[in-house]
Amino acid sequence: MLPALLLSAGELGTNMSLSVSSLKLIFWGRVMSEPKNPTPAADTYKGWVFKWTNYIKGYQRRWFVLSNGLLSYYRTQAEMGHTCRGTINLATATITVDDACNFVISNGGAQTYHLKASCEVERQRWITALELAKAKAARLQAESGGGSQNSEVQAALRTLGSKVEDLSTCNDLISKHGSALQRSLSELDNLRLPGEAGDKFRQVTERATLFRITSNAMINACRDFLALAQAHNKRWQKALLAEREQRVRLEEALEQLAKQHNHLERAFRGAAQANAAPDNKGATGPGKGEASDEDDDNEFFDAVEEAPEFITVPADPQFHKSASPSSSRDLVPLKKRRTRIPDKPNYSLNLWSIMKNCIGKDLSKIPMPVNFNEPISMLQRLSEDLEYHELLDKAAKCHSSLEQMCYVAAFCVSAYSTTVYRTGKPFNPLLGETFELDRRRESGYRSLCEQVSHHPPAAAHHVISERGWTLRQEITVASKFRGKYLSIMPLGTIHAVFAKSNNHYTWKKVTTTVHNIIVGKLWIDQSGEIDVVNHTTGDRCHLKFAPYSYFSRDIARKVTGVVMDKDGKAHYVLSGTWDEKMEFSRVMQSSRGGENGTEGKQKTVYQTLKARELWKRNPLPDGAESMYFFTALALTLNEPEEGVAPTDSRRRPDQRLMEDGRWDEANSEKQRLEEKQRSARREREREAASVPHDNYKSRWFDRCEDQITGEQIHIYNGGYWEAKELGSWEGCPDIF
Repeated sequence: MLPALLLSAGELGTNMSLSVSSLKLIFWGRVMSEPKNPTPAADTYKGWVFKWTNYIKGYQRRWFVLSNGLLSYYRTQAEMGHTCRGTINLATATITVDDACNFVISNGGAQTYHLKASCEVERQRWITALELAKAKAARLQAESGGGSQNSEVQAALRTLGSKVEDLSTCNDLISKHGSALQRSLSELDNLRLPGEAGDKFRQVTERATLFRITSNAMINACRDFLALAQAHNKRWQKALLAEREQRVRLEEALEQLAKQHNHLERAFRGAAQANAAPDNKGATGPGKGEASDEDDDNEFFDAVEEAPEFITVPADPQFHKSASPSSSRDLVPLKKRRTRIPDKPNYSLNLWSIMKNCIGKDLSKIPMPVNFNEPISMLQRLSEDLEYHELLDKAAKCHSSLEQMCYVAAFCVSAYSTTVYRTGKPFNPLLGETFELDRRRESGYRSLCEQVSHHPPAAAHHVISERGWTLRQEITVASKFRGKYLSIMPLGTIHAVFAKSNNHYTWKKVTTTVHNIIVGKLWIDQSGEIDVVNHTTGDRCHLKFAPYSYFSRDIARKVTGVVMDKDGKAHYVLSGTWDEKMEFSRVMQSSRGGENGTEGKQKTVYQTLKARELWKRNPLPDGAESMYFFTALALTLNEPEEGVAPTDSRRRPDQRLMEDGRWDEANSEKQRLEEKQRSARREREREAASVPHDNYKSRWFDRCEDQITGEQIHIYNGGYWEAKELGSWEGCPDIF
């Protein structure tokens, strides 16, 4: 027996890649064949085909790709990595031939492709490839829908079971012949061979035993794995079924949206063509009345780029869809906002000649020429806090209050990004002046500001968003000129309330400093600390705005923050700059370090996960340096708008004259308005001589005590937007 076994082992040594079937042939002495059915490669066919798009452009060349039973097309080959223009599943599609070069593919629903090959031979190649792909896709679809026994999970389990059976066969063979080997070796050992030969035989016997034990352990592990896979079989089947059902629902929803979209598109296109050519009734395409519907359902990508004058895409944020999509009148185009204002004139004026008499004084009480202004009011500047309102939109969707705190803190920081190059002073609002910012259709919010006090100057601000948040603030600005620099200190509290969670946040603003008043180029810095507090949960975020230092190694305009729960445990670390971006990192562990600084305080070291971006500043518009460095939003704030209140900042004449570059007239008008305001105040004082204070009452905000902070504030009393709807502005003061 031993020579025969050694012969078999020698044969095996010449070919270590023998299959399990070959092993069966060698060891069991019978022929067993195993048919090979390798999975064929996915059918793929690519090429240029002309596709009917619309009656304006006719057939256009498109890059088509047939793969895995799906026919997709792209504008160019370069689009394959990012933009698919349409896809048809061939499993349920019909393929028909029109003539020598034309053929049609339709899924019987919203998708129909009218195609034309370059020649008859090319068309036949496509038809052959499509028919083969369709047959295979239909077969695979039938197999995939045949129940759980034919599912991919079952197939994988069967394959796995087969392989384990093979391993088990190998184990039996190894065990059988390993035992025979041990017996033969024992017999040889009993022959009492010389000492060295006997030791060698015992060593071989021990190794054979170890090999058999190891192979048995391997087979047992494979059996355990198979049992575990079978135990989880039902759960896998359920998950797979749920995924398939969800895919079907998404496909149906997408098809329905496409139909609704193109129904509106057809209505608007028909109205546009009727207005453009009312007498043109006989326009027809190349015999494809149904192709127009196909184009409406599938070609809005092409049409938007190639024929924008005939197409409107309601999903675009520039258009608003009313409740009833039945006619083109329901597509109301949003107002196109301006993107430029007149360039800033190059008028020279010595700032020091005016400021030298203002050292140590509150600049809000000192009249300044418009030469140092920018053509927006402080109310409009306050509304610029909403430049990155989407941060509050994201915060409203957060399920975790700690993560929500990160977005609120980022919103707090983002408000300063618009100031980095803005060295101009906004116009001081007149008492009773208002400013509305209605962006409900574009961004979901409405904002209203009103100047509620003149000495000290105070502005109340109220914003409500359809996306689940409300923002309010009352800011009083105190400013002091210190000789080399100007300090601007906003006083007051900002409130943000989220409807879904009822989380109520408050924070204050930091100090703004304008440097190089006497000589050099003016530049802005923000410095101080902010505590953002969630009064509902007790969470808080402590933000530090590092002041600029010539000797510091840190990046300029640095901001850092830590988000903590009510117990003081840190959960997130925030870092970035107030003029560029903010990131946040989840804290995994924190530890106290050594003493830091002259005060002997311990420095906390945080171990965090990889930082993620919270907010990034939008780039400035082209030519911003000649337009006071206004952002895209700021450029629209003073744009004339119909229907606003007579007290709106857009109606302020001196501000309008300055924007138009007529600065001398603007200065004269500014003096007139300020004198009119002083006269109105003197009149109020005469009417209320017995009252020791100004009896002025704001129009849209009521004075009360803040329940959170205990401060005396002004709260929006309602009615402004209703008055705008009616065009009724009774009670508004005459301030301009």
